[in-house]
Amino acid sequence: MAFGTDLLGQLRKYGGMEFDLLAKVLTPTEILRSATEIGAELCKLKGEVGVIAKGAKADFIVVDGDPFEDVTLLGRPKEHLQMVVKSGAIARDYIEAAQ
Repeated sequence: MAFGTDLLGQLRKYGGMEFDLLAKVLTPTEILRSATEIGAELCKLKGEVGVIAKGAKADFIVVDGDPFEDVTLLGRPKEHLQMVVKSGAIARDYIEAAQ
């Protein structure tokens, strides 16, 4: 099962609730795999995205917490998102912006 939401427009603000819902029945590891590795496989991008590996795209986020301990923090980016890295370069630095 791949992670995803089809909420658009005004409903987009509820997209993070998917982490809360899934956390009731899946482990954080299962949820993180569905959002990364399994999602990449579904999009036919296995090995290119969704993994940290040589040759893969360097797209990732930095959060102020451990999603393996509390995966629901990923559903609250305003509170926990620290940085977005896209293609190996910092695309958004919320830490620096807050200072």
